Amino acid sequence: MDDVDEAQRFYGDTLGLRVTRDDAMGGLLTLHIAGDRPILVYPKRDHAPATYTVLNFPVDDVDRAVDELTARGVRFARYDGMPQDENGIMRGHGPTIAWFTDPAGNVLSVLEQ
Repeated sequence: MDDVDEAQRFYGDTLGLRVTRDDAMGGLLTLHIAGDRPILVYPKRDHAPATYTVLNFPVDDVDRAVDELTARGVRFARYDGMPQDENGIMRGHGPTIAWFTDPAGNVLSVLEQ
């Protein structure tokens, strides 16, 4: 990530995760997700987002998750050649999934269990 404040707002306010911040460690963020598996997110001045999904959020219902996140301002990605519906959800080619990006351009997804 390249902007700690923006990342904290996105993961905390937009995605609704509990986020803690350690400014003594340069703005290290910890995302507290279900199952007590903390994820560390840290700033990098010359950050370049990966070209693949870096974090999947398992959900029970992708349609509901997409609707809720869209209402919070998340835009779902559309990829050429991928059989996605009008909401950006791909079904029938592996798990049901929809991709979006965080403010730094990292690819995330909601993935139906």
